[in-house]
Amino acid sequence: MAATLTLKSGTSWADAWRRCLTAAPEAFREDRVLNLWNASWQADGRTLPATSPVDGGPITGPPRLDRATAHRAVRASLDQHRAWRHLPLAERRARVAATLDALAAHRELLALLLVWEIGKPWRLAQADVDRAVDGVRWYVDGIEGMLAGRAPLDGPVSNIASWNYPMSVLVHAVLVQALAGNAVIAKTPTDGGVACLTLACALAAREGVPVTLVSGSGGELSEALVRAPEIGCVSFVGGRDTGAAVATAVTDLGKRHILEQEGLNTWGIWNHTDWDTFAALVPKLFDYGKQRCTAYPRFVVQRELFDAFLAAYLPAVRTLTVGHPLAVERRDDPWPRLDFGPVINAAKAKELHDQVAEAIDRGAVPLYRGDPAEARFLPGQDISAYVRPVTLLNPPPSSPLHHAEPFGPVDTIVLVDTEAELLAAMNASNGALVATLSTDDRATYERLAPQIRAFKVGHGTPRSRGDRDELFGGFGASWRGAFVGGELLVRAVTRGPAGERLPGNFPEYQLMP
Repeated sequence: MAATLTLKSGTSWADAWRRCLTAAPEAFREDRVLNLWNASWQADGRTLPATSPVDGGPITGPPRLDRATAHRAVRASLDQHRAWRHLPLAERRARVAATLDALAAHRELLALLLVWEIGKPWRLAQADVDRAVDGVRWYVDGIEGMLAGRAPLDGPVSNIASWNYPMSVLVHAVLVQALAGNAVIAKTPTDGGVACLTLACALAAREGVPVTLVSGSGGELSEALVRAPEIGCVSFVGGRDTGAAVATAVTDLGKRHILEQEGLNTWGIWNHTDWDTFAALVPKLFDYGKQRCTAYPRFVVQRELFDAFLAAYLPAVRTLTVGHPLAVERRDDPWPRLDFGPVINAAKAKELHDQVAEAIDRGAVPLYRGDPAEARFLPGQDISAYVRPVTLLNPPPSSPLHHAEPFGPVDTIVLVDTEAELLAAMNASNGALVATLSTDDRATYERLAPQIRAFKVGHGTPRSRGDRDELFGGFGASWRGAFVGGELLVRAVTRGPAGERLPGNFPEYQLMP
């Protein structure tokens, strides 16, 4: 009989909230977080109820602003921008470096907030904080060379990002943009992360970094955060539907932009025999329940290798550990090690369950479904946001799982007989961020990889976002605007020589302003 689990000592939502009130009393109240604009914390906006994906319990929701207030926040950010852009680089470096020291000092609390707000296992929550801090330090150390011959933009940078990486994507981008001489505006993601981002921005604001943090629906705030004339650049991370609307707006207005959108990242298997290496990678591909822009939810497998593929894949998937990210046998036990916890909310879990059921009803073959009895849960807890790992063979073309990223722990497998079929199946979503091809023959990889419509293609190994000395972007509908990573991230939010054309996925005629 499995042991009864309990919550790890000192990790409840109430514990985390009390620590927020102590760490940043200017930004938190007993019953709400505040918006940060015009260089002060504002008790405005309508707070909606929110629940944690971890156990369905109540947590603090974002204070949603209306459109008029968002416009005032943008105008105030422009005033901050005009002062900040003339601050000496040494002073900007010092303030950003001090912010990084403060974030590192609050690492455990920031990670705990990520667990409760977006369901990240403890190991991955800590890694998200660490990647933000370590990544920005790399820019702090080398920023002089990156800014040679360049100047800040004419207006602040607006950031709209998805909920899955509040620190290593959103906070990282905000601090690099500020280091480069821009005031920055960030919108809290609708689905989670408001407390973590509020604490991070409070620590930055204390050091004098010109950051604005606002909450609200995309429909209400997009006019201000995307179309407002004061905005110098729009940085977006999210889905294709919203991203397409943003892309249309910024292109029409001639605004500088960085738009990372979803794509169906694929892993191809062709004339491959190193199954031990592949099997060792499979559990890692399920980190955070595949709720990542660089997750691999689709395997395209040579038909004659399907039996060998299953012999490697299925035992590896069966090792996955799923459950409450803070559940332990004794309250003082070490942090639990999980591959993933819940998906972002119960609505997303239902969507995935429905998509799987529909695909099977239309002919997909279920190859694996995780056993709910093996998950680690607290007695009686709400598990409506949890999805067991699922693997389907040949999802029908009418299913969303055939052509779109599920953004959850659902794998699909497509069998192919020819190289042409392999490439067609790997390019099913008109562009992706990453892909991998496992093949024993290096010449085969080098011949096929350029035909795979992904920005980064690995040879038998997964590719990642890469925020430092490797640039990052996408093909097709997975990306619009300037590429980022390393020096290109700084170039994307600064002005260079007249007529400069930035590397990126632009219409052929477009020059960056």
